[in-house]
Amino acid sequence: MAEATTKEKGRFKQWWKGLKAEFKKIVWPDKESVAKQTAAVIVITIILGAIVSLLDFGLKELIKPLF
Repeated sequence: MAEATTKEKGRFKQWWKGLKAEFKKIVWPDKESVAKQTAAVIVITIILGAIVSLLDFGLKELIKPLF
């Protein structure tokens, strides 16, 4: 039974070392890049939200006379 626990601990340590090694490979973006990408996402979200709202309103008005 103790042998299984030792193997599991060894596997966990190997997995943890691999995880740490992969995190060291990550290239994090700088603040300017993050700000630009965040602004782009917000603008696109607002534009798409407006388009969906207009389509919803338009379709609702087209369907209203049918009911």
